Amino acid sequence: MAKSPETEHPQKAFGWAARDTSGILSPFQFSRRANGDDDITLKILYCGICHSDLHAVKNDWGGSVYPVLPGHEVVGVVTEVGRNVTKFKVGDKGGVGCMVGACHSCDNCEKGLENYCPKMILTYNSVYHDGTMTYGGYSDMLVINEHFVVHFPENMPLDAGAPLLCAGITVYSPLKYFGLSEPGKHLGVVGLGGLGHVAVKFAKAFGLKVTVISTSPSKEKEAIERLGADSFLVSRDPAQMQAAMGTMDGIIDTVSAVHPLMPLLGLLKSHAKLIMVGAPDRPLELPVFPLLMGRKGVEGSCIGGMKETQEMIYFAAKHNITADIEVIPMDYVNTAMERLVKADVRYRFVIDIANTLTTP
Repeated sequence: MAKSPETEHPQKAFGWAARDTSGILSPFQFSRRANGDDDITLKILYCGICHSDLHAVKNDWGGSVYPVLPGHEVVGVVTEVGRNVTKFKVGDKGGVGCMVGACHSCDNCEKGLENYCPKMILTYNSVYHDGTMTYGGYSDMLVINEHFVVHFPENMPLDAGAPLLCAGITVYSPLKYFGLSEPGKHLGVVGLGGLGHVAVKFAKAFGLKVTVISTSPSKEKEAIERLGADSFLVSRDPAQMQAAMGTMDGIIDTVSAVHPLMPLLGLLKSHAKLIMVGAPDRPLELPVFPLLMGRKGVEGSCIGGMKETQEMIYFAAKHNITADIEVIPMDYVNTAMERLVKADVRYRFVIDIANTLTTP
């Protein structure tokens, strides 16, 4: 007979989890494995709330196994290290993103692309090597193989740096891979939310010309004056969109709702790419003629490997890039989820785990 989450491992742990598709989170007693030879134990200080957490607790994408304890933008302090650990010592600050395991032997793993490993293990709602479910960062502690932890430099704020472990690498990796980190290129950023606002910051640090593309005219001042975008397009304004036709070297689309692609493809120069990093829960319509007439492409990208994630954190620290956050207590999490549905946050909620997660 299978053991309960509270007794399957030796270390007692506590967090907040959803029990069903209502997505309502509540206090949850569970357990973590003992710290192994290659593991470190993190006392969790902060955890960001990602849009995918919302999808997972409600089973929007299918595949959620309840209880779901989300959180893959985790930062904390190292409290224990295994005897084989070389990258961390007790007292170091570390971050854990979207994955906690991979096979380490496939073609992708050997290229440092654990994020595309067929056996990648997600930080939560995934089955670990030992057959138990993974639970995420809305909790007090985490035991993890050191390979999947990144160093946080001293000058990187832990709270505002936490969302970079998902949102940051999600935009950084495709900008680098598709050659959109070369100074002077013109990038379109679709959507000014958790991903989009970070994309603007990284793109400007790379030296790009940045145009934010949004359905909300009210975001223009924010995009240009505060985030540093060069220009702003209202995607529902045909005149504005027509004037910008064929001007962009690439577009990164961060929107996770269903939306038309046809107008975006028109903004691209020939041979340019529209890169999808948002994850709508229903299929999008893809018109083919705009692709043919200009050899344009639609691509996808999902986070990044561990080496690149560490590179991204160091780059962000060097260029003072952090997420714009609203820090919340643990017991506010359900209200935060309701606000996230309405996009009522600028631009990322971060839970103050250390000061507000209390055992009942």
